[in-house]
Amino acid sequence: MAEPRIEKSLFLKAPRERIWEFLTDSACLGRWFHPSDRPLDTPGPYRLVKSTEEPDACVCWGEVIEAEAPSRLVYTFTHKWLGEHLTRVEWTLSEVASGTLVKLVHDGFEGAPVDVFEQLCGHDAGWDEHFVKLRVQVIEPAMAG
Repeated sequence: MAEPRIEKSLFLKAPRERIWEFLTDSACLGRWFHPSDRPLDTPGPYRLVKSTEEPDACVCWGEVIEAEAPSRLVYTFTHKWLGEHLTRVEWTLSEVASGTLVKLVHDGFEGAPVDVFEQLCGHDAGWDEHFVKLRVQVIEPAMAG
């Protein structure tokens, strides 16, 4: 059986530096995912919160493992629906044509104390929803400028 993992990619008509900001800056993260309690551009623990108005309402948490601006970000990731089992999220940003190829790998689900297939399905759909929001946030403000 193949390793339980999610792999996604999308092309964004924006420079890697702009996308990096949306992956690591707390306020930018909040525009398409969840705000963080700190920038995710250096190793160390982080918490993603429900909103800036509710900074104590932690939604997800983990630890930034690698942050190589503006090309690679790796962190552990969990929440209560994973039974607090740590998974791994890796972002890779590559320059292509007049934009960026964004690749996401979310793995480490094996061994979780939950139905792994259900978690894969739920996270796969969740990343799709968040990618739509990321695309709108990264591209539209840049096009208006």
